[in-house]
Amino acid sequence: MPEKLERLGRLRRVRGTPDQQINAALAAGRIDRRRFLLHGAAIGLSQRFLSAVLGALGLEAAATGSARAAAPGAAIRVGQLVPQTAIEPLIVTEAAGIAQLSAVGEYLCLNGADLMLAPMLAESWSPSADATVWTFKLRRGVKFHDGRPFSADDVVATFERLVDPDSGSNALTLLSGYLAKGGTKKADAGAVEFHLDTAHGNFPYLVSSDNYNAIILPADYAGDFESNFNATGPFRLEKYTQRTGASFVRNDDYWGAKALPARLDYTFFNDHQALLDALKAGQIDVAQQLPRQLGATAAGDPGIDVIAVPSGSHHQVHMRTDAGIFADPRVRRAVALCLDRPGLLQRLAAGRGRLGNDSPFTPAYPFADTAAPQRQRDVAQAKELMAAAGLGNGFDVKLTVEKFLEIPDYALAVQAAVKEIGIRVTIDVLEQGAYYADGVFGKSPWLDSPFGISDFEHRGLPNTALTASLGSVGAWNAARYKNPSFDRAVAAFIAAPDVEAQRQAAGEVENILLADTPVIFAYFHDVLAASRKGISGIKTTAMGHLLLAGAALG
Repeated sequence: MPEKLERLGRLRRVRGTPDQQINAALAAGRIDRRRFLLHGAAIGLSQRFLSAVLGALGLEAAATGSARAAAPGAAIRVGQLVPQTAIEPLIVTEAAGIAQLSAVGEYLCLNGADLMLAPMLAESWSPSADATVWTFKLRRGVKFHDGRPFSADDVVATFERLVDPDSGSNALTLLSGYLAKGGTKKADAGAVEFHLDTAHGNFPYLVSSDNYNAIILPADYAGDFESNFNATGPFRLEKYTQRTGASFVRNDDYWGAKALPARLDYTFFNDHQALLDALKAGQIDVAQQLPRQLGATAAGDPGIDVIAVPSGSHHQVHMRTDAGIFADPRVRRAVALCLDRPGLLQRLAAGRGRLGNDSPFTPAYPFADTAAPQRQRDVAQAKELMAAAGLGNGFDVKLTVEKFLEIPDYALAVQAAVKEIGIRVTIDVLEQGAYYADGVFGKSPWLDSPFGISDFEHRGLPNTALTASLGSVGAWNAARYKNPSFDRAVAAFIAAPDVEAQRQAAGEVENILLADTPVIFAYFHDVLAASRKGISGIKTTAMGHLLLAGAALG
């Protein structure tokens, strides 16, 4: 939820051409026949290349055609919540708006369900030796919906708008400190260079779909996106009616494989329960981004498929380290050792997610270091730590939490767990507005409470959690955590130029956090969508994108 405040104050590297990337994946056994066909079509590989590789695998090239021929011309009916703000790429923050951008807009690269980057409007990218300059080779033959050709000028103009402090861009928080005005330069008609203020080994994530504001717009874009939704994607606007719905039709001038559906018809709903009811009744085919409680309900319906995407979304339990009862790290570790993490994941997220090990590195990240032993429930050790800290008889403390999703239930679980080591917890549940308040130290129960639980949404990189939530000068550092060794390890991770170096730095970060335990990351939950049985080819992302170009009715 702190991400929602950003507007108020809110890799594995892919190298080479798409053909080279697929060749490498096939050789390493990381992609099978079905994924090859779907991925190859999605990124617009040439028919000659597909035929050659399929032939080498002993498969018929004609399979490509049959894989794309299912239910041609069908209409897919989509349900989502009502967008509460205008669909404006520079400032959109909500999943409802992101879903609309998914139909028509494209990014330089896409962070998919596996949290790995794939080419989109950029065919490849590579860094300088010190990771301060990144060069992106752009796809040729791309057109905007109004017929104008896509070029490097459009990319430069898009990012100049996004980093302009006067634009109101929601992407400023993500890009600030790395990319400034004047830093995006046209190398030639088919390439752009990003000249960074600070080295960043995973910079492509910051210009990917994870930066959901960064769809590429025409160089002369001047606002009022809702009037035409002019972008480069597989669907183009037919009609958009605020608070009611939208319709999009296949873009027959699309640069890649043409969309299977002839049209997408969106209906907006006021709440998630109405959305799920419409799906159950067959009034819609796809429901975007369900809460985990309703996702569990949908999973029990034989007529519904639940689509789960791994994510870095989590609930942070912070303990204030600079003063008071949690200043002793032994007490913080004792609290962490009381939690039954598999039980919490099952009870609070219906088992859809991954265990956390008290760092923001979900195991789903390709650069996470999973060598450290998973922290498990150990009440005996927790009691020993409490005794060593002189607190064998426990203590009283208030746990302040926001009223959002399953967080109040999480608070009850924490209360019951730490009772076994003598910690007596009272719970204060606040409405979100009251909990976050002004979002600054001294004026926010979130940031000022000694013990609290907050919601954090997914990001393709853990950098915001590492710097804003845990960095010594972090604006969201509710734990008041300060450790120069940690700050140096984080800086090394961010600057690391390759996955192995990133993983090594991540391991150092993770071990420091296990020792200090300023924050508990008990589990990471999946992002859920749902569809009627028999619909194939739906792709979603952890950021809320809904990619339906390959969707087919059974």
